[in-house]
Amino acid sequence: MDSHELDYEIIGDDMQIVEIELDPKETVIAEAGAMNYLDPSITFDVKMGDGTNADAGLFGKVLSAGKRAISGESIFLTHFTNSGEGKKRVAFSSPYPGKIIPCDLSKIGNEITCQKNAFLCAAFGTEVSMKFRKKLGAGFFGGEGFILQHLSGDGLVFMHACGTIIKKELNNSTILVDTGCLVAFTSGVDYDIQRTGGLKSSILGGEGFFLAKLSGTGTVYLQSLPFSKLANKILECSASN
Repeated sequence: MDSHELDYEIIGDDMQIVEIELDPKETVIAEAGAMNYLDPSITFDVKMGDGTNADAGLFGKVLSAGKRAISGESIFLTHFTNSGEGKKRVAFSSPYPGKIIPCDLSKIGNEITCQKNAFLCAAFGTEVSMKFRKKLGAGFFGGEGFILQHLSGDGLVFMHACGTIIKKELNNSTILVDTGCLVAFTSGVDYDIQRTGGLKSSILGGEGFFLAKLSGTGTVYLQSLPFSKLANKILECSASN
């Protein structure tokens, strides 16, 4: 399915929004609750899934929704369509301080894999699916690394991350990353979760028991401040006051 072509503008610095410009009948899909504001001519509808496989049938839709439910994500996506005349705008914002990352899937191999809570919005025609790691035990103990989202198509997708964004280019090389700092990686990059050093260094060093291992050739997006760390610091400060 060919994705709708979107024009956009990212507004702000550390608390960004992305403003999408839609031609008549164009549609953008987004996670529930991501919308910030819109023109009156833009209508929206909550649907089960991304709408790329309308012929999937009830069982296929329920299976896809079940995967999203298991991951803790909403089983619904909101579809915003320009039902008027002329260009209209709708804006989406990140739920926490950080940056919005635009990616043109047609320029990076037509797919990208991201953390399950990184997806913000995308052009209609983008397939949004959940991806589970095969190593179940490492996934559970590794935290963020077990459940990922797979975005495929030929249009624009927008992801959000907390803190500063670091873009790493791998050329037949490997990088080890804290599982919470990983945002996304392109096709050509293999992803796995591996144990760190000994038990003593993990506990006393505070670095956790598992790291994400990314190998191959492609682009890796990292965030400097995983939201889980930010939330823990806020809770610590609240408890001390």
